[in-house]
Amino acid sequence: MCARPNRLRAALLAAALVVGFAGSAGATELTLKRGITNLLFGPLDIILSPIVGPRSVYQNLQDIDDTTGVRVFYAVPGVVWNTTFNAAGGLVRTMTGIFEIPPGILLLPFEADMDPIFAPPERAAALIDEETHIAPIKIGINYMSLN
Repeated sequence: MCARPNRLRAALLAAALVVGFAGSAGATELTLKRGITNLLFGPLDIILSPIVGPRSVYQNLQDIDDTTGVRVFYAVPGVVWNTTFNAAGGLVRTMTGIFEIPPGILLLPFEADMDPIFAPPERAAALIDEETHIAPIKIGINYMSLN
């Protein structure tokens, strides 16, 4: 019977800490929108990493001025590395979505917003990058090339 009041106190303390660490005044739904889009689109980044990885290697090979041997040698490990790195970026994006949703819900009644836990989805290039009035849609993010 004593465990229930302790849980309530812990939950209230956690809510107070989240609100206390909130950033400057701004649109209150931004943290929740960011968390939901990261949770929804992160798995799609993982699924699209076999397309984004080789595409980024191809673009990088066009931009460098190296010998044919270096280009051939770089291509295979580069595709493996970029694909794996982009899949891991999608996984981190999904996890940050899970972590940002509860504070986003708690911040809804307040004039506060939280800084992004994982910033690359906001500034990296993507296969699909559309700004909508509801939320930005960025799918197939190239985590290897941050702008």
